[in-house]
Amino acid sequence: MKKTLIIYYSRKGENYCNGSIENLKKGNTEITAEDIAKAVNGTLFEVKPIKKYANDYETCTVEAKKELQNNERPGLSEYLNSLDGYDNVVVAGPCWWGTYPCPVFTQLERLDFTGKTVFPVMTHEGSGLGSSARDLKKICTGAVIKEGFAVHGSDVRDAGDFIQKWAETHLL
Repeated sequence: MKKTLIIYYSRKGENYCNGSIENLKKGNTEITAEDIAKAVNGTLFEVKPIKKYANDYETCTVEAKKELQNNERPGLSEYLNSLDGYDNVVVAGPCWWGTYPCPVFTQLERLDFTGKTVFPVMTHEGSGLGSSARDLKKICTGAVIKEGFAVHGSDVRDAGDFIQKWAETHLL
């Protein structure tokens, strides 16, 4: 059986959901990552930046856009140092300005993806996968990038069956 690692970043607190700001106790991407892990007995690794984004959603979007424009790589409180023992790597995050939040790139750039199969997964409020697959192709050298999926963030809590079926079809 193939072993799967799910690397993810998720935002709790203020989030944009169906045209308004809601306070989420658990982020949409975290729920998605947990559903994938549950479906295939995968391992979770949460990307945790040292410097937290602002609690205020609007301020957070400004911070994230600036990081992306400046190609920043924010420090993390913990790093994953190896992908040894894993066949598949799912990279999951919210679609911020068309791609992953910069802390995800901080983690990915430290790893050797040779021989791994990588799947982009995004939660979003209208952007779909954005440029996530293209960005993973640039960063995850030596990997095969396969078809992932995007799930509307506001629908994540009802998407468990879809996520399970996707995971079982693509990761097992």
